[in-house]
Amino acid sequence: MPFALTDTVRHLILIFGSFGLAFIIALLAAKPFIALLHKYKIGKQIRETAPDGRATKLFSALHIKKSGTPTMGGILIWGTVLIVIGITHLLSLCGVFEHSLWNRNETYLPIFTLISVALLGAVDDVFNLKGWGKSKGINIKPKLFWLTLFAVLGGLFFYFKLGYDQIHIPGIGDFQMGLWYIPLFIFIIIASANSVNITDGLDGLAGGLIIITFGALGALAYVKGLFILSAFCAVICGSTTAFLWFNIPPARFFMGDTGALSLGATMGVIAMMTNTVLILPFIAFIFVIETLSVIIQLTSKKLRNGKKVFKIAPIHHHFEAVGWPEYKVVMHFWTIGAMVAIFGLILGLIGMGL
Repeated sequence: MPFALTDTVRHLILIFGSFGLAFIIALLAAKPFIALLHKYKIGKQIRETAPDGRATKLFSALHIKKSGTPTMGGILIWGTVLIVIGITHLLSLCGVFEHSLWNRNETYLPIFTLISVALLGAVDDVFNLKGWGKSKGINIKPKLFWLTLFAVLGGLFFYFKLGYDQIHIPGIGDFQMGLWYIPLFIFIIIASANSVNITDGLDGLAGGLIIITFGALGALAYVKGLFILSAFCAVICGSTTAFLWFNIPPARFFMGDTGALSLGATMGVIAMMTNTVLILPFIAFIFVIETLSVIIQLTSKKLRNGKKVFKIAPIHHHFEAVGWPEYKVVMHFWTIGAMVAIFGLILGLIGMGL
């Protein structure tokens, strides 16, 4: 009698196999991709404005050395995701592979989000490369407009087409939101996209936190029986791990807005799909803290006649400014992010009755 794999084993092979395939493809592609970025001089220009307002001389002094480092490395991440999805789909059509990651019920929405917002981020990166705009990038208002438009369309689609209208409160149950689900969706997508973009300021920082967050989201998706979505999260983790291989200090290339914005928005969509939006602040803890630091800084400057709470915001730059080496900030933030994400994962599992 031939040996038959259980469903659990097949699902785990799919998930870890997807991670491994994405990691290998991205790792092999990274060096020629970086060479291509160098060849066409796709190097980052240091923006003239920081998230908390006009960039200071201190901010410029901390980061001027990074000017010219290749950017738009996010293409490697989402490009690898598309390649892996294409490979699994082709193999499934040929009958070689059982599952395709191109799945209507589980991955259409996050794939569409990833690519759509990646294109918006790519335009911003091009503006940065060309030195266009007052801040060497798309001005905040038009960028926020397009991101909001996407979030509004997504919220309407989730509510009217898919019937999403509730959130899960761990330990309590599901809470019906009705039409209020749409503004919640809009807020989560915009906040998630911008939080990753804000955090992407030190070598390796955002990449490591993305692996932690999508790893936790993948685990929650798996427990909910969304195995294809879990494998999709694994692909993002695998490709980002390969990206991180070349992004740790000193970074060989940067993620750029095409990576940060798209991965952040995708993170938000997956949280909404898995009904774990109230767990997201835990598994994406550092992203939340980084965003809050900018909000606190801007509010303080507005209400206290220009007085600041932090030397520079977001907060990772504050620690740089007080003398912490870059690698120390990154490692401490990774550690805190991982610990709180584990707590959030446990909270999510308890909320599912496990």
